[in-house]
Amino acid sequence: MVYIFLANGLEDIEAIATIDICRRAEIEVKTVSITGSLDVETAHGIKLKADMEFGFCDFSDATMLVLPGGLPGAQYLNDHEGLREVILSHYEKGTYLAAICAAPMVYGNLGLLEGKNATCYPGFEKYLTGAEYTAAQAEHDGQFITGKGPGATFDFAYKIVEILRNKETADALRSGMMYKCAE
Repeated sequence: MVYIFLANGLEDIEAIATIDICRRAEIEVKTVSITGSLDVETAHGIKLKADMEFGFCDFSDATMLVLPGGLPGAQYLNDHEGLREVILSHYEKGTYLAAICAAPMVYGNLGLLEGKNATCYPGFEKYLTGAEYTAAQAEHDGQFITGKGPGATFDFAYKIVEILRNKETADALRSGMMYKCAE
């Protein structure tokens, strides 16, 4: 199960397109609100209803945790103590951890990116403690997948599909969705 965490002020495309592409690849995705209700409002005013609230999940079946960026959404994710505990627990288990735009700062602030190649929105690389900032559209290193920003969302989501399914599935989706890779 892939859990995508939603906070008020998240970057719309980074959450919605990632959910869409994963579901097209028949990857089971659940959205989790950290707002205290199922309702979430994106940075650009789209109102979303999450599948579940953070306090009602145990995440024991997680194969990947995904953090969309955007501000102030990424900061809310970073400040959520319960989410930080879940991330640390799943890091220890070897669960895949993905984040895009400003959200890789959550993993960086936890010290989890030490010695890893990572990317993020320009200006947030200072929060990638110990990581090698690559500025790539999407980066995969070990159990981490990071994305640069809104324009990199498709590359980020297809990288998730490659990891959880395979390259052939990701390539078929790219073709069917008429997408030409930016890299």
